[in-house]
Amino acid sequence: MASHLARRLIRRPVSALFFLRSYGHARHISHYILRGGSVCTKPMREAMEFFPRPSPYKCWSRSFASDGDLVDAVVPYMGESITDGTLATFLKKPGDRVEMDEPIAQIETDKVTIDVASPEAGVIQKFIAKEGDTVTPGTKVAVISKSAPSDTHVSPSDEKLGKDTGAAVPAEKKIDTQVPKSEVPKVDKLKTPPPPPVPKTSPSEPQLPPKEKERRVPLPRLRKRVATRLKDSQNTFAMLTTFNEVDMTNLMKLRSDYKDAFVEKHGVKLGLMSGFLKAAVSGLQNQPIINAVIDGDDIIYRDYIDVSIAVGTPKGLVVPVIRNADRMNFADIEKEINTLAKKANNGTISIDEMAGGTFTISNGGVYGSLLSTPIINPPQSAILGMHSIVSRPMVVDGNIVPRPMMYIALTYDHRLIDGREAVFFLRRIKDVVEDPRRLLLDL
Repeated sequence: MASHLARRLIRRPVSALFFLRSYGHARHISHYILRGGSVCTKPMREAMEFFPRPSPYKCWSRSFASDGDLVDAVVPYMGESITDGTLATFLKKPGDRVEMDEPIAQIETDKVTIDVASPEAGVIQKFIAKEGDTVTPGTKVAVISKSAPSDTHVSPSDEKLGKDTGAAVPAEKKIDTQVPKSEVPKVDKLKTPPPPPVPKTSPSEPQLPPKEKERRVPLPRLRKRVATRLKDSQNTFAMLTTFNEVDMTNLMKLRSDYKDAFVEKHGVKLGLMSGFLKAAVSGLQNQPIINAVIDGDDIIYRDYIDVSIAVGTPKGLVVPVIRNADRMNFADIEKEINTLAKKANNGTISIDEMAGGTFTISNGGVYGSLLSTPIINPPQSAILGMHSIVSRPMVVDGNIVPRPMMYIALTYDHRLIDGREAVFFLRRIKDVVEDPRRLLLDL
């Protein structure tokens, strides 16, 4: 009989609510959790009127355990994506008087802070959980007595008043013996200062008066997106930058010797970027951890190399991706770079051509940058920064000679990549750029 009644109530949630309402332990329930995580705090009658008949929604009452006079306050439902939280602090103490729905503790999750409310009016008998415990929905936090007298616990203000007079007397009686009730509101009105004037300016208005020769324009959407991604990168990654210097003599000589033949055969100019990209591919193959990424509690290793090239445009910085760079030769790389750079400057580049990428190269040297610490392009784990070529005195075979030198920088996520791998990666780029013959011999 009981199981048959339970099945009928489950199929008819509205009838179930009327059934629960007929019992004394459920008549005060005023919180209902709707499917999807929203909470209804209206009284029972209004909550009943909220559902159309027949209602497609199911309704659950706030769960708490009851043992006659004692009830348990439990951790409430915290949302679909939140499975547990940390008991941060207690807002009450054992012996404190609490009203129904009054918060007694706070639960911190990875998204929000949730209150644990008292299911009934009464006095807190004891706490079951402790601060710092990891709790889940339904975990018992405190035991509350519904029938405990309200004067069993003396509040801190009453304790102080009792110490001054030598006896613990109720606060209301003490006020009656000192100040007539009719005079209390009058004294409060005299002592209460007037509320401060409400500021007329809103946060969106400028805080400083405008000055001459200034103009205000809306932030472009591209700049907003760049700002958000870069700030998220700083907040997420443990970024560390390591540096090295490269002698550009041999790569520049290779370019000078074969630039005409290269243009004649492939139709594009031979640049320095293709040499660095081939060197980066070799470094990523030697240190695959730099091509990997952290995803939650896992490490994702990529068996492909898609290199993002940072391109500055009049509208802002864009990062097109060269797919499968490990399968390209110098000519293929130069052609792809030229095609993507033209699209970026013309504003015709698509989202798909900028999506993805496992590693980024940023060439600040074209603007004259001598040294910088680039910021990782999420969700990648590292970025290579190239800089300007400067002729500096170097010691070669015991002699001081001028050499075209470039500083290179690697910013990496130190959570995943150690300094050893980062230094080996830069050393590989240095070796390949200084002696491009290594690529032919796979050395």
